[in-house]
Amino acid sequence: MSQRPTPADLHDFIAELKKDILEETKRAYGEKAFHRWMNPLYEGALANPDGYACQRSRCGDSMELFLKFDGERVEQASFRTSGCGAGAVCGSYAAEMALHKGPEEIFTITGQSILERLGGLPREEEPVATLAAETLHAALRDFIYKQKQRDEKKTKRGPS
Repeated sequence: MSQRPTPADLHDFIAELKKDILEETKRAYGEKAFHRWMNPLYEGALANPDGYACQRSRCGDSMELFLKFDGERVEQASFRTSGCGAGAVCGSYAAEMALHKGPEEIFTITGQSILERLGGLPREEEPVATLAAETLHAALRDFIYKQKQRDEKKTKRGPS
């Protein structure tokens, strides 16, 4: 007759499995991306953003980016994703890379520049960096559109 595993045996098994998964993830993603995955920065929605976009990838992941400006520079940036760990890493870096930048600088942020900043991803995860960059650009276009709308309203009203 075999012995049934005890709760302690199950706990040890789960702890060892978790350790193995984390080590494998670190090997696959690299130290920098792994650290950001474990401790994502700039995560969460910003209330009343000046620029906002939500886009979906072909695999069904979604990425949201929120921008708040002080004049022509990004003062705050954040992201949310419903995707994989790579989505969280890329969204975090996209938000970070937008901080304190103006529109021209933000439009130079690409999927490739995000990958370079985070040290790369497994090849099959690389399209998520492009999703993050494209969502960032869409949020910036939203800001530009809203700014243009405000300017047109001021022009129609005339001088104060």
